[in-house]
Amino acid sequence: MSHFDELETRSADARAADYATALPRQIAAAQGLGGYAGSLADVDAAAITSAEALADLPVLRKSELGKAQAANAPFGGFTTKPASGFSHVFQSPGPIYEPSSDAPDWWRMGRFLHAVGIGAKDIVHNCFGYHLTPAGMIFESGARAVGASVLPAGTGQTELQVFAARDIGTTAYAGTPDYLKVILEKADEMGVTLKIDKAAVGGGALFPSLREWYTARGIICLQSYATADLGNIAYESPAAEGMIVDEGVIVEIVTPGTGIPVPAGEVGEVVVTTLNPDYPLIRFATGDLSAVLAGPSPCGRTNMRIKGWMGRADQTTKIKGMFVRPEQVAQLVAHHPEITRARVIATRASEQDVMTVRIESSAPDEAAYAASVASLLKLKGVIDVVAPDTLPKDGLVIEDQRTYD
Repeated sequence: MSHFDELETRSADARAADYATALPRQIAAAQGLGGYAGSLADVDAAAITSAEALADLPVLRKSELGKAQAANAPFGGFTTKPASGFSHVFQSPGPIYEPSSDAPDWWRMGRFLHAVGIGAKDIVHNCFGYHLTPAGMIFESGARAVGASVLPAGTGQTELQVFAARDIGTTAYAGTPDYLKVILEKADEMGVTLKIDKAAVGGGALFPSLREWYTARGIICLQSYATADLGNIAYESPAAEGMIVDEGVIVEIVTPGTGIPVPAGEVGEVVVTTLNPDYPLIRFATGDLSAVLAGPSPCGRTNMRIKGWMGRADQTTKIKGMFVRPEQVAQLVAHHPEITRARVIATRASEQDVMTVRIESSAPDEAAYAASVASLLKLKGVIDVVAPDTLPKDGLVIEDQRTYD
């Protein structure tokens, strides 16, 4: 299969050179926006020329974006145009408001649909929603980018979905991974044969058993990783080995609760910097966990790969009636330079919560660590000092082992 454009097959040096030009421009644009007034004011934009240089900048969390939007509706001072300058304004749960443009492939979803094999001869049965939230428009803009037609189907009224798919002759599906199965099973029940042989899915986990179910019916089903704020972040290709990072974003994997990148291959929180000039989100924390997958994809695309969605990074847990947050664990590690990593473990004993703080350190000063835990986590806990490289490298900094059955 041909590639969407030449960006997908750039050499590492060419991609780095393009980033070195794009990033200073994007940082400088962000510095002119009210949303970044306090966080990027003292940054030398010209010095931010790589993902490694981005690591020195603060992380922007969705909660901070929501607070900024509440104070300065609708976009919190993070866009380069007013609301009237965009073609659409969406509202996601929170509420969080997201802009959109009718500029070609503004969400960068065409690259993913092309990887699925969707093109000008296809009619996309788009079952993502069009009301308030942007998923429907995100995938419609991608369909336009590859020249496909669209049936804006949404969800519900499954019999009508089957009739429409039959009568129009839809050949590709866009929607959550499981809803296509609902449509196909209804079509089987009605004795209707559909032409859908390609599926571009997102918004939920594509379990291996479901992918195999589609494959058995002659349907290629690939998934993307996208958000309403950032558009496409990463996507599968027919090689189906991890997810390839989109060419319009820079992805970092960091320790949850911090902006510190983890070693390659370790699980951490996905932090994204978008090169979208209309909405320059800088080091935006998605709250999702993933890890870098070594090497390029066998399909010939050369950008970094991630392993896909591996859970949520927001591990905030209530212990003894108090919330313990990843940021507090990060403060504990930062407070003692000899600590390499730490993990809070919540258990139950004698019908009471127990907090154990497992600390990787070559200096087993349990008394000092206990005092820091009480000060920074606001709770007393059992201190368990272990040797460096003992804790699992799974992205967890707070582990809740309690059962709620």
